[in-house]
Amino acid sequence: MRAGAENLLRATTNNKVREQVLLELSFVNSDLQILKEELEGLNISVEVYQNTEETFSIPLVPLGLKETKEVDFTLPLKDFILEHYSEDGSEYEDEIADLMDLRQACRTPSRDEAGIEMLISYFLQLGYVENRFFPPTRHMGILFTWYDSFTGVPVCQQNLLLEKASILFNTGALYTQIGTRCNRQTQAGLENAVDAFQRAAGVLSYLKETFTHTPSYDMSPAMLNVLVKMMLAQAQECVFEQIGLPGIRNEFFTLVKMTQEVAKVGEVYMLVNTAMNQEPVKENIPYSWSKLAQIKSDHYKALAHYFIATILCDHELQSGDDEDQQEKALSQLYDYMPEGLMVLTILKDKVQRKQLGKAHLRKAIVYHEEALRVCGLCKKLRNIDVLQEVLTAAHKRSLLKYAQQETEDDFLSLIQAPDILPKTEHKIETIAPHFSKVKVKDFFHRLGPLTVFSAKQRWTAPRTIRIHHEAGELGFSLKGGSPVQVYCLDPVCSAASMGLKEGDYIVSVGGVDCKWHGVNEVLEKFKSMGEQPIEIEVISCQDTAASMHSKSATYSVGMQKTYSLICLAMEEDKIDQSKKVPLKLPFLSWGTKNRQKAASTLCLPSAVAGSSQIKKKLSPFTLLNTESSLY
Repeated sequence: MRAGAENLLRATTNNKVREQVLLELSFVNSDLQILKEELEGLNISVEVYQNTEETFSIPLVPLGLKETKEVDFTLPLKDFILEHYSEDGSEYEDEIADLMDLRQACRTPSRDEAGIEMLISYFLQLGYVENRFFPPTRHMGILFTWYDSFTGVPVCQQNLLLEKASILFNTGALYTQIGTRCNRQTQAGLENAVDAFQRAAGVLSYLKETFTHTPSYDMSPAMLNVLVKMMLAQAQECVFEQIGLPGIRNEFFTLVKMTQEVAKVGEVYMLVNTAMNQEPVKENIPYSWSKLAQIKSDHYKALAHYFIATILCDHELQSGDDEDQQEKALSQLYDYMPEGLMVLTILKDKVQRKQLGKAHLRKAIVYHEEALRVCGLCKKLRNIDVLQEVLTAAHKRSLLKYAQQETEDDFLSLIQAPDILPKTEHKIETIAPHFSKVKVKDFFHRLGPLTVFSAKQRWTAPRTIRIHHEAGELGFSLKGGSPVQVYCLDPVCSAASMGLKEGDYIVSVGGVDCKWHGVNEVLEKFKSMGEQPIEIEVISCQDTAASMHSKSATYSVGMQKTYSLICLAMEEDKIDQSKKVPLKLPFLSWGTKNRQKAASTLCLPSAVAGSSQIKKKLSPFTLLNTESSLY
């Protein structure tokens, strides 16, 4: 309706009509803006997809799935099959329906491993579809529409890369939703959450490196870079929760470890918040996400100062304690010490310990208050009850700890708490997607091997060749895997006179499709025909480079296609005709005498009975012509 109104506005010259159309457009645009804001609010909400069980943990941030419109592959693919592969497209209606059903299912995947596997299956299937039906020189006329995950702005392109990139984004987003739904009150749940966020970061990182020019802003390199950092930060947060789940003992070395771990969480969230406030991400990242990253950074920094204050206030050096170990552990928490203080002195001097401990508590309280202030500024966050409860409880705990300390010397103490060095024993890294673990069968397998029957290759229409036996011989041999190629064609045999060419691919024997058959299988079909005439269907490659390749690159498996090998074949034609050349190897028949020689290639007699043997020079590649070594 909007497009029609805009077209009418451009076409009309009647002022009254223009005024009415402009009024209607203003209503439509306002309605669309409201819908856009509602969709944005739904997609960026941190409350969606959280674990439904009661928990006392700060919410994690999931990504919303990209939405898409339905796509009808039927007519474009059927037309392309007929045009390019010279087959009846209606015979592939079931395969096309399977592809469309899979795509439809991917619009609403289940939030578990089955949903992940389905998305990856469709992504891999798109790789087959791209190679089968999307030539690099033209568009297929299939329009893909995907909506931005954050704003709902649509992007429409006739480019399969948009489809593949969007499926990858949804795979990463689904991992984040799985991570947020994990039960963070159990070790297994936290382990699954860490794994899910690492895998989400791996998929998004792969998307950033592989699809560098995506038109949708939620998949731009800058945005994906921020999302990867955010997922790794959430994984680090879950690691800290996992360490503290059994309970944090009020013991010196345990608190030292927890101080460094929680300081690491605060550091990574600080980096996330910094990245979110850089251009051009700043204008597009959800405001609530940026503020939540800032809140978490302040909250976890406050916890780090609270833990170290507990070490200093509750643990005096006793006669039986290991003084050196405590000094080493405490010194690892600081990059520098306040002027006039030394670690060993602090451990031994009760007054200095108390003063430094209270300095850390004051800093913890400042961070807690800042986290609560920022939370109150964001409407979406201040309505999340569990977030308010966690921040308030941590703030009250630090105030209570500070109140328990002696206060007479507060105005005399000028010590400033130094920053704490973050450190973790659990390094968090991205987990790259393992596509090979998902087994996918090409829906359009019947079209033939993808290495030969692809959209990049151009073929003639299938030609029917009727072959007559001449003294039990056919006049050509076969090579290759699937499908087999005509090789060593005798130019005077009946098959050549019927139009068979060197390098032709045999796609059918006696009306039976043999695109996937190897040399031995085609041999068996020839033998099963006996002495009857054989009808075969062949196609010829129209690509000059490909036909040259088939002539000069019959080499053993593992041998590289080097320039020197091809030159070697070309040099063969420059041999002086007067030079003595070995006779061509005799063609093989189906008799018992020559059965061993026919194990890998079918070399049938090349001359009519009674005719003279034709001399032909042997290519150096002919000697490599065994079934196990043919390309």
